[in-house]
Amino acid sequence: MIWLLFLGALVAAPLVIEHRRQTMDDAIRGSATGNFVELSQGVTHFEWHGPQRGPVLVCVHGLTTPGFVWRGLARALAKSGYRVLTYDLYGRGYSSKPKGLQDRAFFVNQLAELLAYEGVSDRFTLVGYSMGGAIATCFARAYPARIHQLVLIASAGMHVPQAGLVGFIKDTPLIGDWLMLALYPFVLRRGLKAERSLPTSVPHINDLQLGELELKGFVPAVLASLRGILSEDLSHDHRAIAAQGTPVLAIWGREDDMIHSSALGTLAAWNRDVQHEMIEGAGHGLTYTHTDQVFQIMNDWLNPPA
Repeated sequence: MIWLLFLGALVAAPLVIEHRRQTMDDAIRGSATGNFVELSQGVTHFEWHGPQRGPVLVCVHGLTTPGFVWRGLARALAKSGYRVLTYDLYGRGYSSKPKGLQDRAFFVNQLAELLAYEGVSDRFTLVGYSMGGAIATCFARAYPARIHQLVLIASAGMHVPQAGLVGFIKDTPLIGDWLMLALYPFVLRRGLKAERSLPTSVPHINDLQLGELELKGFVPAVLASLRGILSEDLSHDHRAIAAQGTPVLAIWGREDDMIHSSALGTLAAWNRDVQHEMIEGAGHGLTYTHTDQVFQIMNDWLNPPA
């Protein structure tokens, strides 16, 4: 009987911990800068940086780190005259955390609705980091006439099949959900601990990233994205973007242990016109650890619309 009680407590623990996490609400959002809008899937937090009349540049963040990941780069771009829009994807930051699959339609619709609300009708430059690169790719495919240029930073979307425990969690309902709740917080904390000594343009970014684990719905959102947009084949999207003639810049970190080294070659095969730039010594966090280099590459390449 004691062993049964122990087993029951073990099984219930991750579920209880998730249930007791903070629910994103107006009280928490009161500490945020920027603005909020109620869209079809819930509240979206967003922020503008830079001059009112600068060329628009929209930034899409990655799997686990919300819009604050752009603070250093957005500041540099704003000083160069760009009007930069950053926002929190559903499931992250101050935005709502709806349940369900987070596929391309889920994320593309969020961005399309946000742009419509903000009245962004002219062509703009779209920047995607990590999973945000996959989202930006899908958006550029869906709305080619709206995209002036596309920048992909350590981009996901050059699909590499996931094996081992991650693949099992992604592909196995219920048991995978439980394992994600039980193990992912530990994995994320361990990864962030290893990054504490790295330089950053975003003050206290590790603490901000850890804060995501305190919010109900964050861990399930990560899993929903792994099963959704991060499992989709984007080869047709990249080939369509190439056919559309959209200029694409891809920036990579030489020491990136999150995006497989084959991604550059895969993207080059799908779109031969992509300009690739490699930052030596940079890992997956290059957006905030190597901000100056990323900015310089972007600033040299960007060509504001006439």
